[in-house]
Amino acid sequence: MTQTENRWYVKYTYGLAGLILTIYSMIMAKSILLPILFALFLSILIAPISSALEKRGIPRFLSAFIAILAGILVLLLIGFFFYKQMTAFAADADMFTERLQELLSSVESLIASTFSINTELNLDMLVSATVQYVRENASSLTRGISEAASLVTAVFLVPVYMFLILILRDLLINFLEQAFAGGNPERKRKVHRIIQKVKTLVQKYITGVLTVIVILAILYSTMLMIIGLEHAIFFGVFAATLNIIPFIGPLMGSILPILYSIITMDSFIFPLIILGGFYVVQILEGNLFTPLIVGSQVSMNALATLVLLFVGAQIWGLAGMILFIPLGAIFKIICDEVDSLKPYGYLLGSDNTHKTGKKRGLSKKIHDLSQKAKEKAGISDDGILDIGKDED
Repeated sequence: MTQTENRWYVKYTYGLAGLILTIYSMIMAKSILLPILFALFLSILIAPISSALEKRGIPRFLSAFIAILAGILVLLLIGFFFYKQMTAFAADADMFTERLQELLSSVESLIASTFSINTELNLDMLVSATVQYVRENASSLTRGISEAASLVTAVFLVPVYMFLILILRDLLINFLEQAFAGGNPERKRKVHRIIQKVKTLVQKYITGVLTVIVILAILYSTMLMIIGLEHAIFFGVFAATLNIIPFIGPLMGSILPILYSIITMDSFIFPLIILGGFYVVQILEGNLFTPLIVGSQVSMNALATLVLLFVGAQIWGLAGMILFIPLGAIFKIICDEVDSLKPYGYLLGSDNTHKTGKKRGLSKKIHDLSQKAKEKAGISDDGILDIGKDED
């Protein structure tokens, strides 16, 4: 019986069955898991605030409430900013429509003169095509609206989960230690070390990503204002916010200002300048800002990140694209601490053995600058700040 269980096809069958069951459970339990995971990550982020208030003599339930309330106020301010920018953007709808009609007329004339083809391009035709598309895809659009409604419900559950997690965080930590360590002191220390590493990683990842978004918003907005694009701040902040989605986010963020510049500006040189500006900023972000601020421990190799990105999109959609990157980094920490899983941790991580030697030109100079800045900031090669760990 033992020899049969050790055969490769038996292990493969068990592994495949476990993988399919896990993915199916994640899909079916999406409405339950997503608010819990978001609440868990955000609770870890604001836990230092709650702990600091508790040290000042404020009861735990009140400190947790104050920390959550502060986070909600920040989100409301961000939402108000986007609302004001969208209002200003909507005020130019007539001008935008006029310029779009002029552009369509120019394209129509170009096609007629170049290919001797008579076409009719106007806004009425585009509106009719849009209405026809909505009619043909009414069922999928209705399903999307229902999913959005369930998402709104989940958003209201997140603060409740956060409040309970902050209050019961000691209970949850003790549960993990008892569940995976039992009475073994060595295992208990290992579980405690994993918990502390996960806590550091989540805090470093979220705060780092938010810091990078702020820097990118300033750079994008400044670049677009110098070029002379209207609503530059809105486009800059919007593009920076999409940077939370690796690879795809920066591309999506650059499309909107490029299209707007094509429609509203007189020369096609401006879209090319905007594209070049976004490209330069992304080089700085990938080689300087993210390695310096987020840390190399959080980052994984490009293949693992891309696979996690698309797997997350297939399982949980946009939320999966956001969550699967930190979840993959947490899984890597667990793999690095468990001997039997260390090869998988190595597979997910970045091989830095010959990275510096392969860099050339601007990329190498930016990498060297990032390394010097990390040394001055007291950040080790694994991305951990050289400060004491918070045990609370």
